Amino acid sequence: MADQKLENLLNISLQATKEEREKSEELGIGYDPEQNTWELIVRYTGSLDGLRIRYPQIRIRELLNQYAVLIVPETLVDAVSQETVIEYVEKPKQLYFELQAGKAASCINAVQQGMNNPFGLFGKGTIVAVIDTGIRAESMEFRNADGSTRILNIWDQTTGTEYDRSQIDEALQNETKDTAGIPGADVLGHGTQVAAIACGSSGVAAQADILVVKLGLAAKNGFPRTTQLMEALDYVVRKAIDYGKPLAVNISFGNNYGDHTGSSLLENFINDIADSWKCSICIGSGNEGLGAVHTGGTLTEDMEETVELAVSSYETGLSIQIWKDYWDDIAVEIIAPSGRNLGRIQENSRVSRIRYKDMELLTYFGEPSPFRIRQEIYIDMIPQTVYIQSGLWKLRLIPRSIRNGRYDMWLPAQGALNFGTGFTSPDSASTFTIPSAAAKAVTVGAYDAGTGSAAPFSGRGYIVEIGGSLMVKPELAAPGVNVLVPSVSGMARVSGTSYATPFVTGSAALLMEWGIVRGNDAFLYGEKLKAYLIKGAEPLAGAAVPDTQTGWGRLCLKNSLPQA
Repeated sequence: MADQKLENLLNISLQATKEEREKSEELGIGYDPEQNTWELIVRYTGSLDGLRIRYPQIRIRELLNQYAVLIVPETLVDAVSQETVIEYVEKPKQLYFELQAGKAASCINAVQQGMNNPFGLFGKGTIVAVIDTGIRAESMEFRNADGSTRILNIWDQTTGTEYDRSQIDEALQNETKDTAGIPGADVLGHGTQVAAIACGSSGVAAQADILVVKLGLAAKNGFPRTTQLMEALDYVVRKAIDYGKPLAVNISFGNNYGDHTGSSLLENFINDIADSWKCSICIGSGNEGLGAVHTGGTLTEDMEETVELAVSSYETGLSIQIWKDYWDDIAVEIIAPSGRNLGRIQENSRVSRIRYKDMELLTYFGEPSPFRIRQEIYIDMIPQTVYIQSGLWKLRLIPRSIRNGRYDMWLPAQGALNFGTGFTSPDSASTFTIPSAAAKAVTVGAYDAGTGSAAPFSGRGYIVEIGGSLMVKPELAAPGVNVLVPSVSGMARVSGTSYATPFVTGSAALLMEWGIVRGNDAFLYGEKLKAYLIKGAEPLAGAAVPDTQTGWGRLCLKNSLPQA
């Protein structure tokens, strides 16, 4: 039976065979088959010292606020999870890039330019942290006029090496046409472009100090994991505390696993760490708005509903999450492209296996958890050879006892799917990626500054009323269509919430410079800073605010600052 301290996906993964984990796109993330160990995220109380003594085989990396990353032999996972100090355990998830005349459109020039500008804000005395694919430290975007670096530290998770400013300067002084020896080398260029917008010399916070974490890459697929993101956040916050400077953090990664209510351990960790220092954590809402990765509806007791899922050729695997209220009783049947009904998903909190042609379906009917009120039904399509069966699959939802009836289904992020795979009747609602639903993060959507319209790809969020106030995700939007950024060959046009987010991250640094560094408001960080950003946001032409795509409107920093 399932261990109630373990999230559903981890319970499924532990019940899967090594071969199933290897072939699945989700189940093997965090598992090391050579060592037969799991990388786990835990929430704990008290001290882990007793755990270290009783289980010398495990490795523990403690994070801030009672979170930790553990490397645990599979044979010990159940025993460790049952320790009194362990509250809850999750496995890592795969992260994906959020890809697809910003300063002027965001009213940033208005607080920087002009002989008699009462603000003149450039982020001096603050730190901007970019957690991404690394940085091209040799670029003059990140150097002072004398050629020295503005980067305080680089932590390269791919090598496990940390570099300080003196080591970076030494590498820059010795640079040749071959820049491979410079710390934090950014092969993909994504992190460099994000950093250029947020804190480059031509970007928003041009005088801010910089922290860089080059996220580690999972060996199997080249994407980082949520555990590495948590460690990166822990690192930059600890560094900012050491330096005694306010911190603006930029995150442009996300994934689709979870119920999209901000309830994951990663999102809870972000909420907790946001209270640990004078900081603002900015996260893109993702680029799933135009995809076919989400669908949903409302069931009634007298009507079955069939959801169609198109699977294109050469798909090496596919997972489906169905989330519903625990108090709604429904059955789920799977119908193959041939029309054959493969039967109902068993409701026993154990992995069930269905064989169909050259593939296997793992199904799991989960339970709510201490951190999630909704119930998950999980399906993982695994090939027995190379590919799963293409065609039109159907999921039949059969209501038995309904009190609310709302259900949602998610596929992995578009970046993990072949063209043509998706729900035939997608719903663009709730297409923001995780962890952008973290309540204390500033979540950023994208809009086209050229046309003044919302970017259709931008992940949609939600509007809920809590205690008489509206909670909105994303909170605001920033330029994210055809943004001009530096590249190796000169300049490039890029689109995506990845590139909208750093406009807000840099703006957060400018607000903290005005408030904390200059002594105008020592408490201008966290939720108060978010309130300032929302107050300054301007609705797009013809838009009613708040909405689920642009929140309270477009970033306008000038309006967020008290006028001199």
